[in-house]
Amino acid sequence: MQIDDADFPVVWIKMNAPGKDSAAPAFNEFEALLARKTPFVLLSGEGFTESKHEHSADEMKMTTRWMKAHKNELKAFVKASILIEPNTVKRAAARPFAIIYEKFWGYPLLMAASKEEALATAKTLL
Repeated sequence: MQIDDADFPVVWIKMNAPGKDSAAPAFNEFEALLARKTPFVLLSGEGFTESKHEHSADEMKMTTRWMKAHKNELKAFVKASILIEPNTVKRAAARPFAIIYEKFWGYPLLMAASKEEALATAKTLL
């Protein structure tokens, strides 16, 4: 995962790209964002895909432990994750997943049809 915080509090994420330091877990970069103790919004231009990336049991355990350890910070500082998905059908298909996502991560997963819409939503949330 690649995190670009150059436009903080708007933070761009590329899930399918290597991070700045491929040896360090992406959670380290995410913790640095939370350590700012300032609200921010995550944006991704990769759209919504229904393909199921299989995580190992160890990855799932590590993610769950990390999320639980940072649950309060996530709720306080991450206002939303916004995916840019131009396809209307895919945006609709993402709704059920968004409910589960918010229950797990503690912040909403929103859909936008364009970069402009995503940035306008981010501005409203911040």
